[in-house]
Amino acid sequence: MEPFEIQILGCGSAKPSTRHNTSSQLVSLRSKLFMIDCGEGTQLQMARYHASYARLNHIFISHLHGDHCFGLIGLISTLGMLGCGHAHSLHIHALPELEMLLRPQIDFFCHEMPYEVVFHPFRADEAAVIYDDRSVTVQTVPLNHRIACCGFVFREKLGQRHIRRDMIDAYEIPISQMGLIKNGADFVTPDGDVIPNERLTTPPTLPRSYAYLCDTAPMTSVVPYIEGVDVLYHDATFASTESGRAQSTFHSTAAQAAEIAAAAGVGKLILGHFSSRYDDECPLLEEALAVFPHTVLAHEGMKIEVEGSS
Repeated sequence: MEPFEIQILGCGSAKPSTRHNTSSQLVSLRSKLFMIDCGEGTQLQMARYHASYARLNHIFISHLHGDHCFGLIGLISTLGMLGCGHAHSLHIHALPELEMLLRPQIDFFCHEMPYEVVFHPFRADEAAVIYDDRSVTVQTVPLNHRIACCGFVFREKLGQRHIRRDMIDAYEIPISQMGLIKNGADFVTPDGDVIPNERLTTPPTLPRSYAYLCDTAPMTSVVPYIEGVDVLYHDATFASTESGRAQSTFHSTAAQAAEIAAAAGVGKLILGHFSSRYDDECPLLEEALAVFPHTVLAHEGMKIEVEGSS
């Protein structure tokens, strides 16, 4: 099975601190590398954790608060100086206002780049598939924040069936037939016997999924979109003792994040987007664990393998 991995580059809220960078993370799936949000200092975090600049093709921006997009112009400039993207374009998926804000900066600071920056606008008030290739889809999920904001769900597509090694040997199946059989074809022996595909193969590995819901008040309306995902990253800006502050700023407490995870039946919950008021996020973890046992705290450099259902 090819890796499906999340790497946290920043999990703090509002502003960088000595403990946390602002929001950004990388999603690595089947040799592709995607970025979700790009807060200030994201390119430094990529260098610190040896993330590949050359593999990065698509960036998804959840909303236009600075702690989720202030790092974009610096990263775009660095990619240009490194010569990354000379054979491809950098695609930025965001609300339409971002291009209006960022294009003048690109034209002024990055006018001799070896690649093109392509913007793909979407609406934050409706769920829609905004990216689709042979291996993955990315869908938006409307969220409830002070400004237009959405989450993202990455869903791996169903792969090929697995050929049984003992059947290859038993029927002396040539390499030229392997691809057809993986795609569901039967095998016809030189004597004309038809060997059904179900005898030759085992079912494909169940597709894996990951959801990113950051900067939002708790919303039960998201549950149908994230139901059963293997890993969920959810806003947990405050502890329940600050529930009034969470409500007024349209954020979630750790317990509320856990309630959403439980309602959606996800495999694992990652708490993130922590307020800088906390020197220790363990109280947030404790209150979430009381509701949803499969919970961990995000931290910079953390890698999470999306393993899927057994």
